[in-house]
Order: sequence, then C-alpha cells, then structure tokens
Amino acid sequence: MNHKENLLKKIEEKKAVIGVIGLGYVGLPLSLEFAKKGFYTIGFDIDERKIPILMQGKTYIKHIAEEKISNVVKSKKFTPTSDFSKLSECDAIIICVPTPLDHHREPDLTFIKKSGEQVAEFIHEGQFISLESSTYPGTTEEILQPLFEAKGLKVGEDFFLAFSPEREDPNNPSYSTSTIPKVVGGVTPACLEIAQKIYDQVIVKTVPVSSPRAAEATKLLENIYRSINIALVNELKMVFDKMDIDIWEVIEAAKTKPFGFQAFYPGPGLGGHCIPIDPFYLTWKAREFDINTKFIELAGEINTFQPYYVVQKLSEALDKNGKTLKGSKVLILGASYKKNIDDMRESPSLKLIEILQNRGAIVSYSDSYVPKLPPTRKYNFEMKSVELNSTVIKSYDVVLLSTDHDNFDYEMIYQNAQLIVDTRNAFAKRGFYNIVKA
Repeated sequence: MNHKENLLKKIEEKKAVIGVIGLGYVGLPLSLEFAKKGFYTIGFDIDERKIPILMQGKTYIKHIAEEKISNVVKSKKFTPTSDFSKLSECDAIIICVPTPLDHHREPDLTFIKKSGEQVAEFIHEGQFISLESSTYPGTTEEILQPLFEAKGLKVGEDFFLAFSPEREDPNNPSYSTSTIPKVVGGVTPACLEIAQKIYDQVIVKTVPVSSPRAAEATKLLENIYRSINIALVNELKMVFDKMDIDIWEVIEAAKTKPFGFQAFYPGPGLGGHCIPIDPFYLTWKAREFDINTKFIELAGEINTFQPYYVVQKLSEALDKNGKTLKGSKVLILGASYKKNIDDMRESPSLKLIEILQNRGAIVSYSDSYVPKLPPTRKYNFEMKSVELNSTVIKSYDVVLLSTDHDNFDYEMIYQNAQLIVDTRNAFAKRGFYNIVKA
C-alpha cells in the first residue's frame, strides 16, 4: 500500500495521530474538535505556561469552555506539549501560528519558518502537513515545500502538503470551528484528497480549490473585502458627522434593501489578527509584480486613523464641558478588540490608551474579560481593570466606550457619567441619548 492509501485508511479508521502547532485562538479549538471526534491529538506550543493549564482541564481563552478541554484530557485523546520531538509521532500536522507585520508593515513569517523547520527536523514518509496561518499567496510552496523536500522527500508521494485558511470568529454564537466551511488547496491532487479527508472528519464542509495559492488568496480576499467596507463606513461616519447625519441611522435604513447591500459598521479602529494585518500581506507580495494595491492601502490609512479621530471627538466634547484633554480623567470601557471575548490582538483600545496618554490624559480602563492588560508586541501598559460602580463612574471626566461588551451596566453608566463618547452606538441602541458618537 502506498503512502497516500495508507494515510487515507488511517484517517478513515480514526487511527491517524493529529498534531496541531500553536494552541491559540485557532489551534486550540481545532485540536479539541479532532480529539472530540476520536483522533488522538497532540497540541504543540512554545509557551510552556499553557501546558499545565490544559493538562488540568482548564482554559486560558475565556470563550472556550473548560468542559471541552477536560473531557478530551480525561479521555486521553488530547495531549498538550512543548516537546516538538513528538512531531515524529504524528500522521497529520496542522500549523496554526501567528503571522504579524513587522514595524515596516511587511510580513513577518518568523513563526511559520520556525514551525516549518521544526516539522522538517522530524518529518517522515507518509506525513500530511497543512498550513492555516494567514499569509501571502505562494507561502506554502515557496517557504514550506523546499524545507521538506530538502529532506529527500517528494511532495504528493512521500509527504503531502496543503493550505487551508483558518476562519475563526471567536465567540460567534452562530458559527464555530466545526460549522464554518473549510477551503483547502493541495500542492498535488493527492495532497488535496488527503486534506479534504482529514478536514471532513471535523468540519461540516470542505471547499476544494486548485492550489495552495488559491486558498491563500481566498483568505486575503475575505479580509480585504471587510477592511475596505469598514473603511468606507468609517470615512462616511466622519463625512456625515460634519453634515449632522447619524451614520448608524443611515446604515439601519440602507440595510432594509433586500439585495445589493450588506451592512458594515464603523468603530474606533480595526482589531483582531485578520483584518488589520492580512490585507498588507497581499500589498507586500503585489510589489513583486509591480502592482500597487491602492484600495487596500487607502482602506488601511482610513482605518488606522480612526483612533485619532475618536480622540479628536473626545477632546472636542471635553472642550464643550469647559475641560481640556490634558489632565482629564478618561475611563475606557472595553479592552478586547470585539465584544464578549478576551482577545486583545490588535485591539484599538490599546492605541487609544497610547494616544490619550501622549496627550496628557489620565487613563484607566474597565473590562471584566481582561482583568490586566497583557504585554503585546507593541505595548506594555501596567494597568488593571477598574471595577465599575456609580462612584467610580462619577469620578471620571469622560467615559469612552471602545468595546461594547454586553455585561456593562449601560443604564448605571449613563445615569452617572459626566460625559460619554460612544464608538459603537451601544448606548443609543439601548435607548440612551444625548451622548457623543465617535
């Protein structure tokens, strides 16, 4: 039996050992899905602090229930580890590591390259490797394939390689890892066949495309589409504000059209790992072909400007109250990049803190999902979340809503705040008016 048939048989019989590199917002839920479906799954992470937490059946990502982890740990279907030599035990290896931008806004593939080198060290005949990290078209074949072939193995015969972009939306009530269709692109037809077979075990539907490059481009298109449309409403927000028109009212009216319009909403800036970062991977790659990606770059400029616009609106609102931004006490509501999760990746709240502090404001924040601001690649604020009550709210010159968590007591905040600046239309949605929208 050849390597392809042998691996397909192992997958069919649930005897294939699955390895997932990166136990974050993408890799951990994917690991749990494979383990839940009966596959012995090994989760790899360089952060050794995560391993004992998971071994105890606990979680470090709030929207992932501890019961899911404890069930697969107790059943011995899931083993987290920082020992990458165990990659040699895996039949399928899925790479789910970050792909940030460097300080020049160019792709930083450090994590992909290091993961590829670790896989190459322990690769053996018959293994399948899939990359899920968002990246520019060509990464799988230009970066990973040569690393593995340097070991004397031939892709499509001795090992199998594919790209399948992650589509996680943390804490989405309607869709989860297993219910979001999965795009897959294999280097060869055999690679694609195995990729579909593996993901079909845990995902509701696989969507095959002709190549890893097509799959890599699919993820970029999805996020570029969102980035450009969010930039559009952010720009219109600023234009309509000058015209004394409420952008939120306009969007609600426009979305009653049953065709030709999809609602996107403005905010204080872009957050999460995908939309603020992925489009620039294509911008960078396009330069290789002497193409300027004007839409992407313009959208990036508009979205990057939003935290500065919010601070400008907040400063103007304070002026009307007879106060200056310098020396004013500002309470930011929400630190995560979207509501009801603890995900801090690229959160605009961090940029808001930086701008406000640089302008001389005294800044605090409140977010029960983020009790303490963790250090990030760009920021290292020594701040803890403020517990909200009427006395605390009254003590601030202005309350700035950045992330509209459902667990905020909006009525209590409204009744006690001296001034509210809302970037998410959260107060108006709940029937509270006479606030500043930004």
